[in-house]
Amino acid sequence: MESNELKIGDRPMIKVNTIEDYTELFGCPPANHPLISICRLTDVKEFVPICNPVQLNLYSITIKDGTTCNAKYGWRDYDFRKGTMSFFAPGQIHSWDEKMKKVENSGRWGWMLAFHPDFVRKYPLGAKIGKLKFFSYETNEALHISNAERTMIEGIMENIENEYNRNIDEHTQDIIVSQLDVLMNYSERFYSRQFRTRNSVESDILTRFQSVLQNHFEKNKDNLITANDIASELAMSTHYLSDLLRNLTGLNTQQHIHAYLIERAKSLLLNTNLSVNEIAFSLGFEYPQYFSRLFKSKTGETPVEFRNKN
Repeated sequence: MESNELKIGDRPMIKVNTIEDYTELFGCPPANHPLISICRLTDVKEFVPICNPVQLNLYSITIKDGTTCNAKYGWRDYDFRKGTMSFFAPGQIHSWDEKMKKVENSGRWGWMLAFHPDFVRKYPLGAKIGKLKFFSYETNEALHISNAERTMIEGIMENIENEYNRNIDEHTQDIIVSQLDVLMNYSERFYSRQFRTRNSVESDILTRFQSVLQNHFEKNKDNLITANDIASELAMSTHYLSDLLRNLTGLNTQQHIHAYLIERAKSLLLNTNLSVNEIAFSLGFEYPQYFSRLFKSKTGETPVEFRNKN
C-alpha cells in the first residue's frame, strides 16, 4: 500500500493500487489471482475502522445483509433490510467515522469482490462499466435487494467463486468476466426496481427539488444553477438524483432545470420590458447567445420571435 503526503484534514491518505493491497487492508484471504479477489464475509477478519482516508484504485462491490446496516436511500433511512450492495469505482475516496465500532463478520451473510480495471479492459464490459452510473453513487445510496434478488446475486457470486478457486487456465478470465457482466446486468435491473418501489416514499422529492430552484432565483444569484448544486442541496449524489427524477417523471435533473428556466424566461418575455440579454443575465447565463440557443432548441422559436408572436 502506498501512503503519500496527500491528506484529508490532518490524516494522510492510503492508496490501494493492487489486489494484494486490498486483501491486506480489509482482512480478506490472500488472493488466488493477481487481478481479482472474491471472498465471503465469514472469511474476512473482524473489521476495524480505518482511521485514514483510503483511495481505492480498483473496482469494488460489497454485498451484505442489512441487519446492522445504517445505509440510507438517498436522504432517508431505508426500511428494506434483506441485503445491500455498494459499488465503488477506481479513484473514489473512502473514509470511516472514527466513532464507528468494530464489526464482527463471523456468521454474517455477504461477499467482498474487487478487481483491477485491467481484468476487464479488453472485454466489452471494460467499456460498459465506466457508463454504469451506480458506480458513482455515494455509499449511503446503496442498492437494497429483496430475498429473491439476494438469491439471484448469491448464485452469480458462487459461480464466480467456483471459477476463482479453480486452477487458473486460459479460460478463467473469460468465464469470470462473463459472470461479472451478468452481475452488472442484474444490478441495473434491481436499481430500476428500487426507484419504482420507493416511488410513494420519495414522491415529495419533486416538491423539494422545485423549492431549491425557486429559492435559487429568489436570492437573485448571478450563477446559473447546476445539477451538482441541486444534488448537493438535497444531500444526494448527482447521478443518483438524476436517476431518481427520471424514474419518477421521465426527465433527468438537467432536463428539469432547462424546463424551469424556459418557463421563467417565457414569463419575463411576456410580462416585462427586459431585453433578451437582460433576461439571460437575470437567469444566470453568462453568455446571452447560449440562452437564446437553449430557448430555441426547447421551443422552436428565438426569444424575440416568441415575444413578438405572443
